[in-house]
Amino acid sequence: MRLIPAFLIAFTAFFASRSGVADEALFVSKRITPPGEYTSGIEGPAVDASGNLYVVNFQQSGTIGKLAAGASQSQLFTSLPAGSIGNGIRFDRQGRMYVADFKKHTIWVIASGETAPRLYFHSDRFNQPNDLAIAADGTLYASDPRFATPAGGQIWRITRGADGKGQGEVMSSTRRLGVTNGIDLSPNGATLYVSESNSRQVWAYRLDGNKLLDPRLVRGFADFEVDGLRTDLDGRIYLARLSAGKIAIIGADGSLQREVPLIGKQPTNLTFGGPDGRTVFVTQKEGRFIEAFRADRPGREPCLQVPGMC
Repeated sequence: MRLIPAFLIAFTAFFASRSGVADEALFVSKRITPPGEYTSGIEGPAVDASGNLYVVNFQQSGTIGKLAAGASQSQLFTSLPAGSIGNGIRFDRQGRMYVADFKKHTIWVIASGETAPRLYFHSDRFNQPNDLAIAADGTLYASDPRFATPAGGQIWRITRGADGKGQGEVMSSTRRLGVTNGIDLSPNGATLYVSESNSRQVWAYRLDGNKLLDPRLVRGFADFEVDGLRTDLDGRIYLARLSAGKIAIIGADGSLQREVPLIGKQPTNLTFGGPDGRTVFVTQKEGRFIEAFRADRPGREPCLQVPGMC
């Protein structure tokens, strides 16, 4: 009878160690790539269904780096067309990668298993597409700030047409948007969260097709710029606080539930990944590396990408 519990304990420990998540402290961040791998434009982290992490501007502007699951050094994944510089990256359920190119006013798409970027959507009405959020049906939402002025930011809604190309339009809003930056959806897809750099605020909007309705101030901060954000499966918002060196975890009701101190002091963005969707990867402008910490709940997107994970 004593052998059975011992065997179960040994098996559980082995399985956990293989998954790389055994006995890890929660909300304790560690640097996972060498300093200087990326440029100061390090941004746009996104994880594919196989657990590989992708980050823009690896070694030089206009590139995308790939950190294989469990690896400690990035490798070059691909380069964007000449003159392009990527920012936000997202994956759909078919494994397609979408990249926001703020220099060329373009959204690129890279098919699963390929490395060549193809034009998905372009508009001269873009200010400078920044970050992306993706819905369960593949609809993209793109933040489009105008950093030169405190207002005039936009949000775009981009859907896939019958020809496989994106069809985009600027979303209408009942309030004048500021410098739109971080962006993500609630777990049920009904609410869009947007951070604004100039006001250091996070806003929530009810989605109705191409309309941003019922604007609600979720939370504002007295200091330090806000940047990228992602939601977890419970609807909490993980927000990068640039220059504060922290990730703020905010309830959907606006309550500040926790602040996670980081190794670097200039986090630009974050994403969820790992074998259970509970690893938070953070891109650091200071030091130009990636760090990560374990969370208590999985992110919204890993649960969409991998059936049965959550």
